[in-house]
Amino acid sequence: MAALTRGLLKAAPVVHAFEVAFEPDPPRVEHMRRITGAALRHWRLAAVVAEAVLVVSELVTNAMKHGEGTVRLRVEHRTCQLHIAVTDNSPTRPVLRQAGDDEEGGRGLLLVDAFAEKWGTTSDGRTVWCTLVIPPDGTR
Repeated sequence: MAALTRGLLKAAPVVHAFEVAFEPDPPRVEHMRRITGAALRHWRLAAVVAEAVLVVSELVTNAMKHGEGTVRLRVEHRTCQLHIAVTDNSPTRPVLRQAGDDEEGGRGLLLVDAFAEKWGTTSDGRTVWCTLVIPPDGTR
């Protein structure tokens, strides 16, 4: 669905946002999921909670597994889209791949690609971002 592109999108002004920095630790994935869901419900964006939480889970997991050092999650509500970005200190860009039937992992970016309108990386490879469309009537 979404194409891998380089760089950040030019987008509408930010309405709401939060950013969290944390050290890699497996329980942090669930913590970031809860923080994201709570923020989106507070911002009255319940229509995108399920997709956003899944994307956050995949991107944070990838950053902790393949990145280095502190991880940063930033979620921005823009007029009709949600922008999610996860930064780590690894300059290695993620690769969209097809995991084998017997592999336990390797499907995270396929899920991001399926739910996101667009996704990509910054030019330095340290941030993976995506945008989710917020339905105008609040439903999917």
